[in-house]
This record gives sequence, C-alpha cells and structure tokens, in this order.
Amino acid sequence: MKENHVLEVSNICKSFNGKKVINDISFKVEAGDVFGFLGPNGSGKTTAIRIILGLVHLDAGMVKINGYDIKKSFYKAIKHVGAIVENPSFHGYLSAYDNLMQIANLHPDVPVTRINEILEYVGLKSRAKDIVKTYSLGMKQRLGIALALINEPTIVFLDEPTNGLDPQGIIEIRELITRLAEEQGITFFVTTHNLHEVEQVCNKVGILKLCYTGVKK
Repeated sequence: MKENHVLEVSNICKSFNGKKVINDISFKVEAGDVFGFLGPNGSGKTTAIRIILGLVHLDAGMVKINGYDIKKSFYKAIKHVGAIVENPSFHGYLSAYDNLMQIANLHPDVPVTRINEILEYVGLKSRAKDIVKTYSLGMKQRLGIALALINEPTIVFLDEPTNGLDPQGIIEIRELITRLAEEQGITFFVTTHNLHEVEQVCNKVGILKLCYTGVKK
C-alpha cells in the first residue's frame, strides 16, 4: 500500500548557545490524522513546530511537507500549510472579515468567497463585521484557526490551541478540529502538555521527552 505522509520528520536536531533542545526526533503524520504532539512545558514542542515550518534553522535532519523537503523546495512545501504558533495575532481595531482579507491578499489564488466560507466553518459568520478586540479568547482562537485555513491547507499546525480557554471554549475548539478533519479532510498537528486533551481529539500521538531523547509513538 502506498504511504500517504503529509509530514515526515527525520532525525532533526537543534541547539541554542551550545544547549541541545531538540535531539534526533523522527516521526511521520499521515493524511487525515489529528496528530497530538505531547510533552511537558519546556520540552521543545514549539521549537519543533518552528523548525518544521522553516522559522528556525535546523542543525541536522530533514523535514518534508506534502513530499517537499523544506530545505530544497521551501515554498512548495509550505504552500498548503496553515499554522498558529503560540498566540494568534490580529489587528484588534479591524473586523474579523478585514483581518482575514489582509491574509487573503497575500494569496492571489484564493478567491474572496473563501473568507465567508471559512467564517462559516469556524462559527463566526454572524460576528464577521465586529472588531476583533470585542471578541472573547475562545472566539479569537477560532479566528486564528480561520486565518490558518485561508490557503486551503492540507495540514494545519496548532500550538496549544486550548491554552487559557474556559471549559466551553475548550469544547468548541475540540469540536471544530474534529469537524474540519472529518468534513474537510484536513490533517492537524496539535501540540499540548495535556494528556486528556490528546485523548479527546487526537487519533495518534507522539511523546516528546523533557530529556530531549526523542519522540515515542
């Protein structure tokens, strides 16, 4: 059977000021997975995402997204990738629609109709014209996911997406991820330090040790 890996990470390593924070990590994520990247705070989860997205230069190893090596074919690799790394950032004085329009303008092949579709997906269509600074934290997280969906991604990276949310907000984000994976066929890569979170939303998990010896499946 032909393998259908959206993400392949092979033996990646990273050090800062002589301290190794990512040590020989390897794993694969298949199309349709909701993959949980589980590890305690300080274990290198966010650094790993930044390496995968090409935001941090890796010292050794290889990353492929949608079959493209990020070193050799960076723009092809990330063309259909969405991500929220740490907290999503918005222009608070603009509406949700205008925030999404600014991102859509960076993707000339994305039609304007995509914005209303995405707002419908994340349950914000009725608040599309409201300025973002009036949004709750949960609504901002959903808008962050909307931003990540603009370019019709095959895989979306979410860094601690339920962090700081109240119980209702957590439920809404979980349900949104599950629905998008099932209805839109989007693969999700979700970092968290919460085992219960992984159990609720993920079908596969990689465990990052604090001692930086790698990921276990």
